[in-house]
Amino acid sequence: MPSPELLPMSSAPFQPVRTLAVTGGKGGVGKTNVSANLSVALSALGQRTLLLDADLGLANVDVLLGLSPKHTLADLVAGRCELEEVILEGPGGVLVVPAASGRRHMAELRPAEHAGLVNVFNDLQRDLDLLVVDTAAGITDSVLTFCQAAQDAIVVVCDEPASITDAYALIKVLARERGVDRVQVIANMVRSPQEGRNLHEKLSRVCERFIGDVSLNYLGAVPQCDWLRMAVQRQQAVVLAYPGSPSARALVEIAQRIARWQAPTAPRGHVEFFVERMLRQGAPA
Repeated sequence: MPSPELLPMSSAPFQPVRTLAVTGGKGGVGKTNVSANLSVALSALGQRTLLLDADLGLANVDVLLGLSPKHTLADLVAGRCELEEVILEGPGGVLVVPAASGRRHMAELRPAEHAGLVNVFNDLQRDLDLLVVDTAAGITDSVLTFCQAAQDAIVVVCDEPASITDAYALIKVLARERGVDRVQVIANMVRSPQEGRNLHEKLSRVCERFIGDVSLNYLGAVPQCDWLRMAVQRQQAVVLAYPGSPSARALVEIAQRIARWQAPTAPRGHVEFFVERMLRQGAPA
């Protein structure tokens, strides 16, 4: 019997796709784990979800979910395969576009050099509700462009000085250089719910004082959890492997909040328009 937290929710057909860019100021904050589990949970909630691994040089979404891709985004960019050959069906029905790991040339590609992806994504014959983009960490042009092009940027942060400092730096650059005025925050690997709230308040105060023109919305906190570590070792999503665990319950609650967000009202909401927006914003002036 499925977990009550994962019972499907209704999803109206033909709505514009909502794009979420999940990022972090530094590596090691659990960004990809959050991306993968949110995507699986959203799919299980009835949201037609595509997870795009956009950590172009150090991709590992496929490893985390126990998938074995025959083709990756690198093959797609090089014209060696079609989009449908790259898409994998992952756990819970989530769709996954894997990237290539250890491909330096992919990590160094400029967004404006990905123009061929627009036509490729035009061929996607699937109706989607959500596109979740797992970006690289840091403040590279690729990360900034994905966050700017998405309708919502989700910053994953831990209660560590380096993580908070780097998250602040990322939000500052997004606000001042890319015009992003709203950021969603997930506190990860916390010891208690209060620690998560305190972390958000701390980051909000710093941003309000030194940036000013950006709002930070608190999505929730994911606790430290041995069950999550075991799920990673088993290459499974914790929301499916251990649905009763503290981390799984927290991730499902966050997914439920996202699933209830008002649908975007863009006249054209398919994935290719996100890619077009990404390329346009990443192009040199």
